[in-house]
Amino acid sequence: MALDADGRKVITVPEAAQELGISRNSGYEAAARGELPTIRIGRRLLVPRAALDRLLSEAGKAA
Repeated sequence: MALDADGRKVITVPEAAQELGISRNSGYEAAARGELPTIRIGRRLLVPRAALDRLLSEAGKAA
């Protein structure tokens, strides 16, 4: 399972948005559209590190 630099398996939507180079609001909009994979734990919306890594690697192959 992929971990971030802090050893976490999930990151917040704003952290994922920062890695993607988009705004916080764009990150939440992408999550709502299903373009950014997320899981909900209680009221928190989190992005699995492995899913974000896959998304970034697929985008790199398409470019």
